[in-house]
Amino acid sequence: MLMTPGPTAVPRRVREAMSEAMPNPDVEEAFAERYEDVTRKLATVYGTDDDLVVLGGEGILGLEAAVASIVEPGDRVLCLSNGLYGDGFADFVESYGGEATLVGSEYADPLDVERVEEALDEADADGSEFEAATMVHCETPTGTLNEIGDVLELLQDRGVLTIIDAVSSLGGAPVPTAHVDVCLGASQKCFSAPPGLSTVSVSDAVWDAVEARDPETLYTNLLPWRDVSDGFPYTHLSANVAALDAALDLLLEEGLDAAYARHEAAAERCRERGRALGLVLYPDRERSSPTVTAFHVPGRATELQRRLDEDHDVVVATGLGELADDILRVGHMGFNADVERVERTMDALGAVLDAA
Repeated sequence: MLMTPGPTAVPRRVREAMSEAMPNPDVEEAFAERYEDVTRKLATVYGTDDDLVVLGGEGILGLEAAVASIVEPGDRVLCLSNGLYGDGFADFVESYGGEATLVGSEYADPLDVERVEEALDEADADGSEFEAATMVHCETPTGTLNEIGDVLELLQDRGVLTIIDAVSSLGGAPVPTAHVDVCLGASQKCFSAPPGLSTVSVSDAVWDAVEARDPETLYTNLLPWRDVSDGFPYTHLSANVAALDAALDLLLEEGLDAAYARHEAAAERCRERGRALGLVLYPDRERSSPTVTAFHVPGRATELQRRLDEDHDVVVATGLGELADDILRVGHMGFNADVERVERTMDALGAVLDAA
């Protein structure tokens, strides 16, 4: 039983959609029509009037493409971070010649909004304004859901373009897209489709900035996706698009509010069971994401993961980076946001702990 925080288990209806005969995405109108339907459904999930594009590549492609499309050499970019993926945005910025200012917090702490305001004030004072700002809504490696509404509004008021990684929250928790210029998602998380697609909402302000820059890259360039009426920049992943289409149908048929409630219920039950087993959350309960629970098990995560797999056929994830052996992660996102699946997972974890 796959209970990782992405890729998730894939529902039968989504798998069946991939097995159908596929139109040629380069020449047949049927694929273009499906792609347009997918973008309309995504706009509903995102809750935005901005353009939606679907790139052929795993979610990291969307993160890099956003930076590659917007950031010119010498541009200043404010990178807010309290996790591995927030830190990674700064690496992308610097790899494309930008100047990254990292406003970092400890991984167990919230984003530091006061330091963001200070950085903006300093930039205004010396005439070196930020072109863009990056942040992560759900830091999957630590199970953290960040409160980003206030800082997004602050950045918009200052005229700074905002790039948000919502890969692990979109479809499983409300995402505050009202003040977001680029919002990034992926097929393999809360949508529960196979990995292979990045979903991106793009504001008019970003399109203007990208057109003014006219990036030289192809695969990491958003601009060719602004108008695909004459064809796609490259041969699209037709089976993956069909799977995402089916996954979006499942989500919208359920209703977003019902889906959010289902994720909350699964998360709450996972944490209740964890508390009964004497496990400690990372981070605290108020900042834990409804899509993934991270238990702090210093020095034990890898062994617990192995025993769950070998003895109980339950697959969960460990942490990443320096916390790889200190955090055990249960994914309850998308199709896995199911109380019964959580119960089975925690029964198995309880048995492993008892046997240790």
